[in-house]
Amino acid sequence: MFNKKKQPPLKSLIAQGARVTGHIFFADGIRVECDITGNISPVDHNASILVIAETAAVTGDVSADHIIINGSVTGMVTARLMLELQPNARITGDVVYGALEMHQGALIAGRLTPILPEAEKAPLATEAYPA
Repeated sequence: MFNKKKQPPLKSLIAQGARVTGHIFFADGIRVECDITGNISPVDHNASILVIAETAAVTGDVSADHIIINGSVTGMVTARLMLELQPNARITGDVVYGALEMHQGALIAGRLTPILPEAEKAPLATEAYPA
């Protein structure tokens, strides 16, 4: 997990008032403050952080190592290490996360799936007790 010293820098900003249609690929970190229709994901496998501000509305899938959401996302959210949902976060779609921090007021309408280390993965109930 990132600590304050190891987080990648937020090198890109898509400011409030903009409207973007199309997929966005970013390096290191990006802050989104506007409406986006399209997927948002890092360009490579280096550490990445995505911040979706309170003024932002994203329609599309988003992925990064560390995601902070205080706006809305309609689509799948994949946070490989950490997902932080601030009080105004609204997600309509499935969420896959390494670790989850959810503030009071944040809402998710979708399925939550943790990313578990191989050693912690337990068999499903149907696998443990075959018919």
